[in-house]
Amino acid sequence: MNVLIAGLALFALPHMYSIVFSTHRDGVRAKLGNAYRGLYALISLVGLALIVWGYSQVRAGPEAADQLFIPGEWTRHAAMLLVLLAFISLASGKGYIAKWIAQPMSIGIGLWAVAHLLANGKRAAVYLFGTFLAVAILDIVFSVMRGKKKQFEPKIRSDIIAVAAGVAVYAVFLLGFHPYVLNLPIVR
Repeated sequence: MNVLIAGLALFALPHMYSIVFSTHRDGVRAKLGNAYRGLYALISLVGLALIVWGYSQVRAGPEAADQLFIPGEWTRHAAMLLVLLAFISLASGKGYIAKWIAQPMSIGIGLWAVAHLLANGKRAAVYLFGTFLAVAILDIVFSVMRGKKKQFEPKIRSDIIAVAAGVAVYAVFLLGFHPYVLNLPIVR
């Protein structure tokens, strides 16, 4: 569990710093230039690698049975819908969907995290998806507070592409990634 927690901290803390202290971040970015992006990406990737490694250790070890709550049967179906909406949100470019939800990346990650929190009551999963949810919520709140909103003329073509891409990626995860890579089939 320690590797997972270290990975979550290494991944989440730079993101939270970037969200909460955006004016300070902009000053550091101006001083460091492209080195800032590289360092930020490197720290995030190391954190992500530790998350994957730590979560796989927890799933295979004695902590795998550490259950905080037992999800109801309905939560699996709610999670499937939320993940589909998350993928569509993540794929939304410059269409009406993106204009309406204003923060498509954070909304998508938040929906994905909520879905997994609903359907999985294991301690490691709560830590993992709870961290991603916290970062997504922070980003949404601080973006709204700063008035951060992309200005663009929405195009229906972007929404059609977002829905098609979201459904396609959803199908890959539902029918391929979850059952064969994670060994966690969703469709029974």
